[in-house]
Amino acid sequence: MTRFIAPLAAVAAAALVGGTWFLTQNTGGDQFAQCRTSAVAGGTAIGGPFELLNAKGETVTDKDVITEPTMIYFGYTFCPDVCPLDTARNAEATDFLAQDGQSMTPVFISVDPNRDTPEVVGEYASYIHEKMVGLTGSETQVKAASQAYRTYYNAHPAEDEYYLVDHSTFSYLVLPEHGFVEFFRRDVSAQDMADRAGCFIENA
Repeated sequence: MTRFIAPLAAVAAAALVGGTWFLTQNTGGDQFAQCRTSAVAGGTAIGGPFELLNAKGETVTDKDVITEPTMIYFGYTFCPDVCPLDTARNAEATDFLAQDGQSMTPVFISVDPNRDTPEVVGEYASYIHEKMVGLTGSETQVKAASQAYRTYYNAHPAEDEYYLVDHSTFSYLVLPEHGFVEFFRRDVSAQDMADRAGCFIENA
C-alpha cells in the first residue's frame, strides 16, 4: 500500500481506492468544489486511456466511449448479486438524470475476459439499460483499463464454469473534457448518484 503524505491543513480527506491512498487537497480553483462529497476527487491519478472491445467485437478507446458524462463500473456478467444491483442502480441514476434533461452513459467493463466475450457483455449491458455500453477485451487490455482506474479484481481458481471473481465495486463519473471527477460507493442510492452527477454535469 502506498501512502501520500501532505500537510494536514492542505488535506481535505483521504480514501482507499484499489489499494492506494489518495489525498485531496483543498484548492480554491476547483470548479466542482460544491459537487464533491468523496475524499477522492479530480487531480488524483485515476482514469486514463484504455483500449477494449465493444459488443460488436470492434476495438474502441476511451475517446470513442466517453463522448458525454459517463458512469464506469468494473464487474463481470456471472456475478451473482453485487454487479446486477450496482449496474441497475447506475441505470436508474441515468434515467433520473434524463428526467431532469441531462444525459449520462452507463458503461460496464468486464474483469472476466475469459467468459465475457463481446457478445456476452453486449447482451448483459443491453438488458440492464438501452444506453449501457458493455466492454471486454484481452486479459492485457482489461488489466490495463483496471489499472488506469485503480480497481482490483482476482479470479478464483476455475475448477468449473461457475468460478467467482473478487473485484472492487466503485462507480466512476468521467467527463469528456475533464476526465475522472468523482467516485461512488455501493451505498449511494440512484437518486443521490443522479443528484451528485447532475451537479458535475451542470458545472462542466
